[in-house]
Amino acid sequence: MKTVEGKSLIRTLGMDYLRQVSVFGALSEAGVEFLMSRGRVLALDGGEVLYEPGDRGDCFFVVLQGSLSFYQQHEGQLAHVRDLEVGEEMGFCAMIALHDRVGRPVAAGPCLVLEVTSAQFYDLHEERPTDFGLLLLNLARGMARTLRDVSDHVAEQALRQRRAAG
Repeated sequence: MKTVEGKSLIRTLGMDYLRQVSVFGALSEAGVEFLMSRGRVLALDGGEVLYEPGDRGDCFFVVLQGSLSFYQQHEGQLAHVRDLEVGEEMGFCAMIALHDRVGRPVAAGPCLVLEVTSAQFYDLHEERPTDFGLLLLNLARGMARTLRDVSDHVAEQALRQRRAAG
């Protein structure tokens, strides 16, 4: 895992590309630049692990390029629960809930992720409140979609059990 300079990445990827990343949706150019220049951008090779279960949840990550497979720890084992694509985040729930990580994101191939610490998140709130509100709305929307997917999966499993029982 290597660190990439965020400001140079803005030039490489282009602001138009970054503003289409769903977590950044409707943020101003200055808001995106704030996050990219103050956050840490990590370049991962395929198979590299971003974090482990039990690590502190004091930041979240946004997929800028590539994808990651997310494995959740449950009863001492890791289970693949979803794939994260460009624009999706991971770790926001742990950061907001103040709990440790419960999974392991693994790069599916070369990828870039932006790390946003809780301190940077707070700084955005203080310095760019409109962009903070938009970012929070985008993050909440992503959580709501994930919760809906989980709810659908639970309902599907319940129906399967009912059918199997007779």
